[in-house]
Amino acid sequence: MIRIVDRRFDSKKKSAVNRQRFFRRFKAQIRKAVADAVTGRSIRDIDSGEKVSIPAKDLNEPQFEHDRKGRWETVYAGNDQFNAGDEVPRPMGGEGQGRGKGASDSGEMQDDFVFQLSREEFLNIFFDELELPNLVKTQLARITEHKTVRAGHTPTGVPANINIVRSLRGALGRRLALGSPYREQLRRAEDELEQLEAEGRADDDPELVALRERISVLREKIGAIPFIDSFDLRYNNRVKLPMPSTQAVMFCVMDVSGSMDEEKKQIAKRFFMLLYLFLKRSYDHIEIVFIRHHTAAAEVDEEDFFHSRESGGTVVSSALNLMSDIVKERYANGAWNVYGAQASDGDNWENDSPKCRQLLEEDILPYVQYFAYVEIRGGEPQNLWREYSKIAVAQTRFSMQQIESVSDIYPVFRELFKKKLA
Repeated sequence: MIRIVDRRFDSKKKSAVNRQRFFRRFKAQIRKAVADAVTGRSIRDIDSGEKVSIPAKDLNEPQFEHDRKGRWETVYAGNDQFNAGDEVPRPMGGEGQGRGKGASDSGEMQDDFVFQLSREEFLNIFFDELELPNLVKTQLARITEHKTVRAGHTPTGVPANINIVRSLRGALGRRLALGSPYREQLRRAEDELEQLEAEGRADDDPELVALRERISVLREKIGAIPFIDSFDLRYNNRVKLPMPSTQAVMFCVMDVSGSMDEEKKQIAKRFFMLLYLFLKRSYDHIEIVFIRHHTAAAEVDEEDFFHSRESGGTVVSSALNLMSDIVKERYANGAWNVYGAQASDGDNWENDSPKCRQLLEEDILPYVQYFAYVEIRGGEPQNLWREYSKIAVAQTRFSMQQIESVSDIYPVFRELFKKKLA
């Protein structure tokens, strides 16, 4: 068998290219791992990486090998096990040549291949599932707002940033430092010349001539010191810091009655995650308030919000009442930007829907920056949708859309949060 070892140096970014090729080959397994991670992950942790496990059987590649049958004459380099004349079985291929099965904690299978997805890779796959355009993926995953602040001075920079006062101050100090020895010698020479002239020495006296020449040389040396040098230049230094912004609170309101099955809850969770990433671009600090409801509403943590299930009817006004009370109690001081998102299948007690419209108009919308309602269902809208439609006509802070599947999440999200024409 011929074995060829390629010992050429890898080109730049070859590892990144190989990684992308690996992602394309195992795209189905990676997408499944990301979907499973989203199901069990907190909204606040959506933009972190993830460990992905690829089954060993999926990593196997076809190989060409020589058939081990027939008669072989083989010379083993460095043979220290067999001598001429030994009667032993010929070494055969298979597990005896080191291609045995690896260790595993589940029977005789090989261990799975595990690797780490970075934050950007995880978000790209998450956005692919939501069918986001590439530009939106880049904006949601990587844009960070900064502000530029002064940070002292630096010896390098562009001409527009030259600090004239600091540059001239440095030039003056340099000239004083370099010229001080010459000035001291010049002062002594001038005093000596004045003394000799006071004694009545003749102008052609050799000592007077030498002093005058020395004074001339010293003055030339002092005059040769440049007024300003590139070493003296100082530039205003500016650095970018994360821009401090006002804080925001995001209300997640969801129906958890018997009609909201697990699939609808996962669609709602992906919508809330997308809203959280959208708000995170603008605010450094975001609080999330989870309100679930059936016939009664309660503020819960994220685990109960997505994984609890109740039986019985639906009274949406109970959740809106609770949201209104929380907003007025905690976030009505003007220091918070309030956003609300409500997910429901549209089922509601008939007499309760008009009350929900009144609560939104009078008690919630005056306090929020924006409120979005998504109805997760196919078919005809329910009575809650019809009541909310009356609000959408007159209110610019309120929008509503219908979602049928995961692929509808981003188009609906884009429609909800598109820029309104003045």
